[in-house]
Amino acid sequence: MTDALPYLDAATLERLLPVERAVRILEDALRAGLDPEATPQRPVVDVPAGQLLLMPAAAGRYVGVKAVTIAPGNPGRGLPRIQGTYLLLDGETLAPLAAMDGIAITSLRTPAVSALAVRHLADPRGGKLVVFGSGPQAWGHVMALKEVRPVTEVTIIARDLGRAEALAARCRTLGLPSRALAPALSGAPGGAEQGTGDRGQAVAEADLIVCCTTAREPLFPGKLARDGVTVVAVGSHEPGARELDEDLIARATVVVEARAAALVEAGDVIIPIRHGTITTGHLGNLAELIAGQVVAGPGPRVFKSTGMAWEDLVIAAAAYEAWI
Repeated sequence: MTDALPYLDAATLERLLPVERAVRILEDALRAGLDPEATPQRPVVDVPAGQLLLMPAAAGRYVGVKAVTIAPGNPGRGLPRIQGTYLLLDGETLAPLAAMDGIAITSLRTPAVSALAVRHLADPRGGKLVVFGSGPQAWGHVMALKEVRPVTEVTIIARDLGRAEALAARCRTLGLPSRALAPALSGAPGGAEQGTGDRGQAVAEADLIVCCTTAREPLFPGKLARDGVTVVAVGSHEPGARELDEDLIARATVVVEARAAALVEAGDVIIPIRHGTITTGHLGNLAELIAGQVVAGPGPRVFKSTGMAWEDLVIAAAAYEAWI
């Protein structure tokens, strides 16, 4: 008989790795030479109930894989739309070391990666934050971004006004003046062309904008985003889906986690490239940003994230080392 494989649940992961430490660990990994472009592409398998994503990676002394399921029908059953498990292995022997809550890993690393990009892209003065979405990633990004930039107020824009108001109330418990607006611009009559009213004004005045939605079409007219604003988009990982329009992408300094991954999964940049609005040379990657090789231009700054397996592995390995 062998001992049971240790399992690190969400509460344990949250205790072991506060978000500010996760940001530092991810930056340290990139500065130590981790190359996001070398990360294997994740296979996405369609199954009757939705999709299965497998995210393998190897770095340093560890190998790992996250198995994630996306079941669109689950919310109607009172179950999570996204579920998952992480398996960490020894890099030399490939012996399993620990299993972990895969969604907790995602909920930590996605905002931490965004915060790392914001630390190197955004105006250090921070200011007004607009968040599209009202789910766990929306909350995670509020928590992460306030660690790297001073946030003076938060506006939550979401289809479900009740959930948006609940998230705004939660933000106020952190001492952040917050309000809720709904519906999101693309969900209102007139679609993304609607640029008037409180929502349009919030976007136009924002210093930081975060998009954490399941939208397949742009959430707001890119022309509303002022020069100098930093926009983070994390909601989509499909070539036909995007949260940002071509006007914004064309004007912006654009950073992705890795060009190899973005050119397969990130509709926010794939669609403008397909239309000839930008070329692949328009994209910098996160490692280049950290190394000072990406210099923000006079327009907006955009970080487009699809989520990558190297990020999961770095976070899982750090959690395991903190646990042992």
